[in-house]
Amino acid sequence: MATSSSVPATKSIPNPGGAGSVSQGGRKETGASSGQSVKFAHRTPSGRYVSLSRDEIELSGDYVSLSFNIPPTPDNQPMAEAADAESMAVKAEEQYVSNSLFTGGFNSVTRAHLMDKVIDSAVTHPQMAGSKSSSSCAMPACDGKLMTDDRGNDIYPCCCRFKICGECYLDALNGTGNCPGCKEPYRTAGEHGDTTPAPPLPSPSKNLEHNFPDRSKSLLFRRQTGDEADFDQNRWLFETQRTYGYGNAFWPKGGEEEEDEEDGGGGKGMGGWGEEGMPEMNDKPWKPLTRVVPMPAAIIQPYRLLMVVRFAALFFFLGWRIQHPNEEAMWLWGMSVVCEVWFAFSWLLDQAPKLHPINRLTDLWVLKEKFETASPANPTGRSDLPATDFFVSTADPDKEPPLVTANTILSILAVDYPIEKIACYVSDDGGALLTFEAMAEAASFANVWVPFCRKHDIEPRNPDSYFNVKGDPTKNKRRSDFVKDRRKVKREYDEFKVRINRLPDAIRRRSEAFNAREEMKILKIVKETGDFDPTEPIKIPKATWMADGTHWPGTWTAPASDHTRTDHAGILQVMLKPPSNEPLYGLAEEGDLRMDFSDTDIRLPMLVYVSREKRPGYDHNKKAGAMNALVRASAIMSNAPFILNLDCDHYIYNSRAIREGMCFMMDRGGENICYIQFPQRFEGIDPSDRYANHNTVFFDGNMRALDGIQGPVYVGTGCLFRRFALYGFDPPSITDYTRRTIRPSPDLDDAEMQQRPLTAADFDDDLDPNLLPKRFGNSAALAESIPISEFQGRPLADHPAVKYGRPPGSLVVPRTPLYPATVVEAISVISCWYEDKTEWGDRVGWIYGSVTEDVVTGYRMHNRGWHSVYCITKRDAFRGSAPINLTDRLHQVLRWATGSVEIFFSRNNALIATRRLKFLQRIAYLNVGIYPFTSAFLLIYCFLPALSLFSGQFIVQTLNATFLIYLLTISVSLIGLAILEVRWSGVGLEEWWRNEQFWLISGTSAHLYAVVQGLLKVMAGIEISFTLTSKSAAEDNEDIFADLYVVRWTSLMIPPLTIMMVNIISIAFAFARTIYSEIPQWSKLMGGSFFSFWVLAHMYPFAKGLMGRRGKTPTIVFVWSGLIAITLSLLWISISPPKASGTVVAGGGGGGGFHFP
Repeated sequence: MATSSSVPATKSIPNPGGAGSVSQGGRKETGASSGQSVKFAHRTPSGRYVSLSRDEIELSGDYVSLSFNIPPTPDNQPMAEAADAESMAVKAEEQYVSNSLFTGGFNSVTRAHLMDKVIDSAVTHPQMAGSKSSSSCAMPACDGKLMTDDRGNDIYPCCCRFKICGECYLDALNGTGNCPGCKEPYRTAGEHGDTTPAPPLPSPSKNLEHNFPDRSKSLLFRRQTGDEADFDQNRWLFETQRTYGYGNAFWPKGGEEEEDEEDGGGGKGMGGWGEEGMPEMNDKPWKPLTRVVPMPAAIIQPYRLLMVVRFAALFFFLGWRIQHPNEEAMWLWGMSVVCEVWFAFSWLLDQAPKLHPINRLTDLWVLKEKFETASPANPTGRSDLPATDFFVSTADPDKEPPLVTANTILSILAVDYPIEKIACYVSDDGGALLTFEAMAEAASFANVWVPFCRKHDIEPRNPDSYFNVKGDPTKNKRRSDFVKDRRKVKREYDEFKVRINRLPDAIRRRSEAFNAREEMKILKIVKETGDFDPTEPIKIPKATWMADGTHWPGTWTAPASDHTRTDHAGILQVMLKPPSNEPLYGLAEEGDLRMDFSDTDIRLPMLVYVSREKRPGYDHNKKAGAMNALVRASAIMSNAPFILNLDCDHYIYNSRAIREGMCFMMDRGGENICYIQFPQRFEGIDPSDRYANHNTVFFDGNMRALDGIQGPVYVGTGCLFRRFALYGFDPPSITDYTRRTIRPSPDLDDAEMQQRPLTAADFDDDLDPNLLPKRFGNSAALAESIPISEFQGRPLADHPAVKYGRPPGSLVVPRTPLYPATVVEAISVISCWYEDKTEWGDRVGWIYGSVTEDVVTGYRMHNRGWHSVYCITKRDAFRGSAPINLTDRLHQVLRWATGSVEIFFSRNNALIATRRLKFLQRIAYLNVGIYPFTSAFLLIYCFLPALSLFSGQFIVQTLNATFLIYLLTISVSLIGLAILEVRWSGVGLEEWWRNEQFWLISGTSAHLYAVVQGLLKVMAGIEISFTLTSKSAAEDNEDIFADLYVVRWTSLMIPPLTIMMVNIISIAFAFARTIYSEIPQWSKLMGGSFFSFWVLAHMYPFAKGLMGRRGKTPTIVFVWSGLIAITLSLLWISISPPKASGTVVAGGGGGGGFHFP
């Protein structure tokens, strides 16, 4: 291929049916004599390409240079080792980025530390950080390694095959432009040795302020702004075999720019398509990607009827209770009535949003047909799906084992989605070297694991879960080499686990060795200076050292200044650089394991390690602050329109789950969806699910019901976000961007205003363009990325009802290369000062001010008018771990309940929401803030049976028929509702009962403490701190539920333990009194005992948890029981002292009116 030195003004289009002739000497002939049909086209300012004849070209003086592109044939294969200077510069800079550890922050210089090695073990994958060529640079005094291609082979920028590393190549290119080997200008190999000078490149060393915006913009953004000086679109379209017309990746025939030029008007809607829709596409019937399946009428109609019946029964029952007080025990009657009124109100808040539950189905075949099948708009069939950024958050490697996080990363890297459209960001809020090196080890093992998963369609793609699956691993496997490959990968994974588990000791030993060496150096210097004093020890900081022998910039094992959890620089490392845009198939014997990947794409998605800067005096806002730092960094580096966040212990169990979520985003009306929430599923739970860890009543019942209103709440993990919604903008259904008036500019006339691309300020009438830094910070690149992500997140404009879509084929453009200036900008946006005086955490991103930032973030989006969707896949989308220990479970619920109390006392209370929040959705959010307050009434009501038994009184004066009928109606309707809810939600009866049990346990313990803590924070300003829930990484297969039997005493156990003891003692006391009374009152005994037994039945899991293994009750239980018994005895004696004569009081049944024989 020959390319002129200037930007080509014309495009040569080879005839698909033509073939060039070859002379006897084997040289390719060009021009008319060759028989090669070459067409020429001129690109107009509007973007159209007009075919030109040769006569027109010769007569025109505007076309100074031409570009002739002859497609390769079996006789004409360009040299694979050489490439043009532009691609060489890109590879050099990308290799520089992936091999550098970037650090920086507030009042500090951003540094790129070039690392010789990232981990102690060997690095084999060419995309991974630290991967280097085996050949050294031939430049004098340079020990750098050569650049490598996507397969790891050496790259020679010049035809003379002079060995040069990337840094020296950039220096030579930006200096004289000559090859240090042949002293000639850098050349690229053409056909049979013909060479032409390489086109000049923009210098990578330009000022960041001027150089970064052009280099960081995507091709789509440069096309939108008309800034195309650095992109040869003719050449790109030919080399990627694109065509124009309907296949134009930016504007289709009849599109917006053509109308601007010919008609002087804008587009007709639907992203630039005319009213008649896409040409040549109307013959195909339009197919939806999703559909709503209503609940069967035979289930949902009786369910709604029973809700009405129970509500009416509660209304009349409470009226009867108020009208018939118990004159003998007004205090008992008053407490019971107040509690019952609150319970009825709480039940109504919980039940009302369940009026319209729905199911949803997706069609992955239609998704593939629309986005990954060749069509007039996408001739090559390259994926037109939008990109997705994955966020994984971790904070403490001691409580969140690195092996668990590494397995989650591996499941993401192996997900079934276009590889070039995936980027994974790992947020390490602890800044630990252990996490850093564990991620590097995971990236190294991904070289084997990811191709293996793709080749054999492995599920699940978490290696630990996959190798522990019980059953026949060869089921549904068709390849004959599966067993052999599986054995090899299993051995490799066992070695990988050994390396991960050995990392803490390896880091410690390495740091001790380097620190000892530093001590020896300082001791030698001190002795040479003569200031040596053997009585004074030499003090040097005990640093933590990386594998390349340099200080770790994050948290040290022995904390020192600038190296603690709350005081360290920002760190960013590209573990796996962005993959190439074309598939890269492996070899018949790939790697050291000699596995056949010849028909498997071996590329890996981009993987980035991020640890935001932390400094004393700044509120870093815990997980919400870490997530917002990832939002900004990813917007600079990859800017995917969608974001999926996962906790470090939640991995992808269904590799196609992202595609199912994308069906909703890309379907008609998907532009108004802010997020797709997937249900949480858990592993490692005891078979009986003693503490309702699966929480299926909430995930399969409540969330499915909310999906029929405005959408489910955000629960913190397993959620696919629309990036544009996280930026705090209103949905298109509220603000129609296609018809809005663009703000006038004094520097542009009317025609230029219509051509001007949208900016972030155009999406919000209240947002002044000059105040963009006030909302998003002072990063211009971040502000410029907003309209790009908004456009790329639109559904296809393939139906007249899609009023706000994008043209098909607009996302098949290659990804922008990753330049050092891009990473430098990303470092600046994760600094601790960036959010000062901005709206991050208040309107933009994850919302601050609550320990349950997830619920508040989802509420803010719903309050602006967005909708969300609940996606339940046939195969679980994600799986994670949950605490099975009673103490850990109670503390987890305490954190959630405390966040709900904070929401109730904040401006996020649903009572003051906007009108955009639907009525039933408002009730659901109101219940989120109110449910912890039920604990106070629940605690009192659990003591009422015992008080009734002790006093000999009951909540009603007599057990008449009216009371029993009401009680029976309420109970039967409750049972009927439970059975029908089990039917439409798919929840088992045992799961429903476990949920009821733990609701009472948590309601009398964690919820009560949460109310107290919330009130202290609101009234006294006392901040609340919580510890991370420990994630289990145990490998003891003989006792995987060992943690279930561990009893860790906590004050949260005091209220439920007291309830149990009091009710047991009261039953025994009342039974004895009734037996020895002259006139036994069995009705009052039965009434009180029934409710006491009901309370104790709910407390059974709690009692079983206190017993520990083999029924061993902790000593604290006996001590507490004794204290309760003594306290109750003294209290009863003081209230009703025994009679001196010991005679029975007339009427019997009164306190102290009997004596034991």
